[in-house]
Amino acid sequence: MVDFDSFRKMALSLPDVVELPHFEKASFRVKKKIFATLDEKNNRACLMLSPEEQSVFIVFNKDIIYPVPNKWGLKGATYVELKTVPRKMFRDAIAQAYHNATAQKSRTNF
Repeated sequence: MVDFDSFRKMALSLPDVVELPHFEKASFRVKKKIFATLDEKNNRACLMLSPEEQSVFIVFNKDIIYPVPNKWGLKGATYVELKTVPRKMFRDAIAQAYHNATAQKSRTNF
């Protein structure tokens, strides 16, 4: 289980992360990129994973970690039920989402 305070501590302990409002949710950003949101009303998080990473995490339990049910979900947006997710798994998932937001995309010009 991950409570709201633990979520915030994990997210804000990562380098250069800021918490800002995003509609009715709290967003966690690095380099102006959202990598996680906290939906306190529904007691869940949304993490921005790649589709491949998402597929690895959802193997654990599709009732705890699952794709957002729209085109964002197909791009890797992933819901995490905070009441039931194991703390270590959540720590790994949020670290991956953070890494994705900080990674430089290489561009090749031909």
